[in-house]
Amino acid sequence: MEELETGCCRTKHRSEKETKDLMNRLKRIEGQVRGLQKMLENEAYCPDILVQVSAVNSALNSFSKTLLASHMKSCVIEDIRSGKDETIDELVETLKKVMR
Repeated sequence: MEELETGCCRTKHRSEKETKDLMNRLKRIEGQVRGLQKMLENEAYCPDILVQVSAVNSALNSFSKTLLASHMKSCVIEDIRSGKDETIDELVETLKKVMR
């Protein structure tokens, strides 16, 4: 997996399969959020909506875990092997933000 610098931000080239899989997950989550909107419009019972909100949160957490694992297995390992030890600090800061 190749990571690119584009001036202000780093980017990451992902395989076609990885991109497709991640996009499919996000589209499913988007569908779940739309379902929540419909539930609210249809005056669904609060606990029913809350259960679906929990399902969306779970799906987002799963997406994050998948992306983090990919990042660690590619970007982080490659940077460490090439002597960029500051990547560990970046990873720690990212985990702090993600685990709030």
